Amino acid sequence: MKDSTVSARVENNVKIEAEDILKKLGIPVSVVINSLYRQIIYHRGVPFSLTIPTEPRTVDAMSDAELDAKLQHSYAQAIAGEGRPMSEVFDDLERSLK
Repeated sequence: MKDSTVSARVENNVKIEAEDILKKLGIPVSVVINSLYRQIIYHRGVPFSLTIPTEPRTVDAMSDAELDAKLQHSYAQAIAGEGRPMSEVFDDLERSLK
């Protein structure tokens, strides 16, 4: 029996965008919140990672020598056939985001 209310303050644009997606999926907000709570119980913690990812170094943060070394290394790997198909790389990236 559902007899408790959950109240949370969120940014308005986040609420609108999330609720719009849920509406298109035909899922009430209460079902998502209830599912999240059940997953917290099941996992005995938050069911997704809450770590701060390391930021990749941008080209702007590299010296010319560092960038040149990275480009030469990548070129050597490509010539040696050590590369991976782009679709495989993107599949791995998508899996890591889930």
